[in-house]
Amino acid sequence: MFSIIIPTLNNLDYLKLCIKSIKKNSYYNHEIIVHANIAEDGTLDYLRENKIKYTHTSYNSGIPEGVNTAASKATTKYIVYGHDDFYFLPGWDTAFFKEIKSFSNNLYYLSGTMVQNGQVVLDCGDKLENFNEEKILNEHKNIKYYDFQGSTWAPHLIHKEIWDKIGGFSEEYFPGTGSDPDLNMKLWNIGVRIFKGLQDCKVYHFGSIVTRKFKDKNMKTESGSKGDKIFLKKWGFKIKFFTKFYLRGCISKNGRIYCNKFDGPLQSPKKNINYFYNLFLSKIALFYYKFILK
Repeated sequence: MFSIIIPTLNNLDYLKLCIKSIKKNSYYNHEIIVHANIAEDGTLDYLRENKIKYTHTSYNSGIPEGVNTAASKATTKYIVYGHDDFYFLPGWDTAFFKEIKSFSNNLYYLSGTMVQNGQVVLDCGDKLENFNEEKILNEHKNIKYYDFQGSTWAPHLIHKEIWDKIGGFSEEYFPGTGSDPDLNMKLWNIGVRIFKGLQDCKVYHFGSIVTRKFKDKNMKTESGSKGDKIFLKKWGFKIKFFTKFYLRGCISKNGRIYCNKFDGPLQSPKKNINYFYNLFLSKIALFYYKFILK
């Protein structure tokens, strides 16, 4: 049904749980393709022993290159991108498939709802050691949310024809920050106006496990504002501007994600005073990075 692409970086225990959740809680059979960065923790042995398709780099390729490499091996019509610290909840794939069937073309970008570190707070543990699988399986159906506008970046689903047309993730965003909105910008430019998050496609998200693990070590796992600078120089405005005025998307505040209810295909942004004021701020930042900071 779907090709589920999962990049991982020496995070075997979480990867095992993620793959277990896909196999346990999916209605359809899916192709799982893991991209293993470095893989010094037994990841490759696990993947081989369980006959899971994978690609591998002996270095940290980052998310964009890793996902692109794995996605090049996909054999289905749909690319699903997920994190190795996701626990996919029952109904996630039927929600995606039901939505896909409602479209007459492939111009859509679908994403899911994240529980715990995302839109919905339901504490079932913040690490493997205290993860309460029974609780999340019993209570996830009671979660009340709504289909939302924009995207939470992952999990996401794109038709493979569209993925190939835009070239997947842009690899200049190593190790990853900024690559998701850049992907959305490329989709916008080819005419995609359906950017929809589905309330019934839910994953439990432990949240930035690799970043937490390596934050005090000499390993680059996140790029902070670097991604926003690349996006600004490439597209002429900041990620925040694109998310607000084009996607009408979700915002992060005090550790929570807040989203607008989905109300149909997006339209071109309204060019009012607020729009031009925020665009002006982006242009000032662009001038600074290009000609002063260099």
